[in-house]
Amino acid sequence: MADAPQSIAEETPSIPQKIESDEAPSIPETLASEKETNGGSNRERGDEEEIKDESAKRERGDEEEIKDESAKRERGDEEEIKDELAKKQKVDEESTKETEVEMKEKEEEVEGEEEKPKSVKLGPKEFGSGEEMFNYFFKFLHYWPPNLDINKYEHMVLLELLKQGHAEPDKKIGEGIQAFQVRYHPMWKSRCFFLVRVDGSSDDFSFRKCVDRILPLPENMKVPASGGNNGKKFGGHNKGGGRGGRGGRGGRGRGGFRK
Repeated sequence: MADAPQSIAEETPSIPQKIESDEAPSIPETLASEKETNGGSNRERGDEEEIKDESAKRERGDEEEIKDESAKRERGDEEEIKDELAKKQKVDEESTKETEVEMKEKEEEVEGEEEKPKSVKLGPKEFGSGEEMFNYFFKFLHYWPPNLDINKYEHMVLLELLKQGHAEPDKKIGEGIQAFQVRYHPMWKSRCFFLVRVDGSSDDFSFRKCVDRILPLPENMKVPASGGNNGKKFGGHNKGGGRGGRGGRGGRGRGGFRK
């Protein structure tokens, strides 16, 4: 019996040891655990803040990028508009210059056409210049025999000369012209064209004045201020008397006109 308590006494200390193993963790361990927990929370908060910062940065970056792109597009549009306007202005200026050049060329052409005499037709005969017309009538005046009716061909040419070149053709022609003749003018004593009307009256006329009105002559070929010589200045051969002198009645050596 005496041995039993001893064994109980020996076994008793083992119980506190078991209890000791089941007790709560020590203070250092608790602090360490709290530290880990706090550290985790801090990391989580840090991550959240970092995420927020990154998101805010991205948003700010996107906004700035959008603003930059918008500004670039606006600048690009403005520059493009300016370029288009500059190109259009340049094209307009070139077009204006071309138009001015064309107008100037046309004006020069018109002036050239105005200065260049046009051909004129008198009956069946056509003349390209005043000089040509003058020479034709001057030669005929000194070729045809005086006081002889002029042939039908030259009659048509002289009649058109009067109608187109005389200052008062209706008054000069009167009731009608029966014939044309070459006569010596009673005052100037030189050859001159005369018309004989159907009523028997006759009158002289200056072929030079008529030519000058149709196709202007050079200054040195116009009628002098004194007037009336009807071609004498340009070689009117006034030799001979009433029958025409040299070249009269046939005009040998002065061919080329019809009789």
